[in-house]
Amino acid sequence: MKETFELNAQVRTDMGKGASRRLRRTGAMPAIIYGGDGEAQMITMAHKDLAHHLENEAFYSHVLTLDLDGKAEKVILRDLQRHPVKPVILHADFLRVDNKTRLSMNVPLHFINEDTAIGVKQDGGIVSHLATDVEVSCLAKDLPEYIEVDIINLSAGESIHLSEISVPEGVELMALSHGGGHDLAIVSINKPRGIEEEEEATAEAPEAEGEAGEPSE
Repeated sequence: MKETFELNAQVRTDMGKGASRRLRRTGAMPAIIYGGDGEAQMITMAHKDLAHHLENEAFYSHVLTLDLDGKAEKVILRDLQRHPVKPVILHADFLRVDNKTRLSMNVPLHFINEDTAIGVKQDGGIVSHLATDVEVSCLAKDLPEYIEVDIINLSAGESIHLSEISVPEGVELMALSHGGGHDLAIVSINKPRGIEEEEEATAEAPEAEGEAGEPSE
C-alpha cells in the first residue's frame, strides 16, 4: 500500500530575516508554496514535523497533502535549505501539483534478491550498487514511490543497465530519453578477487608460452 504524507502549515505574514529567526526559536520554520493556478505564498510549519517526515525516503518522491489553514493542497517537495553544521532545516520549497502536472523527480531504486542472486549464492560475488535513485518523468498521478530491480538472475561479472529495468506505465526514465549513450549500469556483481586473478593468469598463459619458445638473442 502506497504511503501518504500530510503536513500542517499556516500562511505567514511576518517577513524578513529577523522574523525567520523568531520563527525558528519557537520551533517553527519558514517555507514557500508556489506553482499551479495559485500565487506564491509564504508559509510556516512545525520544524519537528517536517524533520520527522524527511527520515522516510519515500517523502522525497511523493505527492504530499499540505493542509494550509484548513485548505488541502497537493504538493511535492522541490527544495530544502539546511544549516551547514547543525541538524536544522532553514527553509523548504513546495510546488503545487494536480493529476495533469508532469514532473521530473528522482525516485529511489530498491534492489531485491541480493542474497539469493546467482552471482552471490553460487559464485560468491559481491553486489555493488552503482546508483541509488533514478530521474523519471511522469504525471503526478503516476509518480512511483520507488522502482524495484530484481537481481536474482545476475551472475558474477555482470551488471544491469537502465534499459533492462521495468518501470510503471506512464513513467519514463530521463537518462534513456537522451539516447543510448546514457544507458548506465545501476548494479553489478563483482567476482571474488581469487577468481579474477585466476582468470587473468589463464588469459596471459598462452602469450607467456609463446614467448618462452622464442630463441634468445
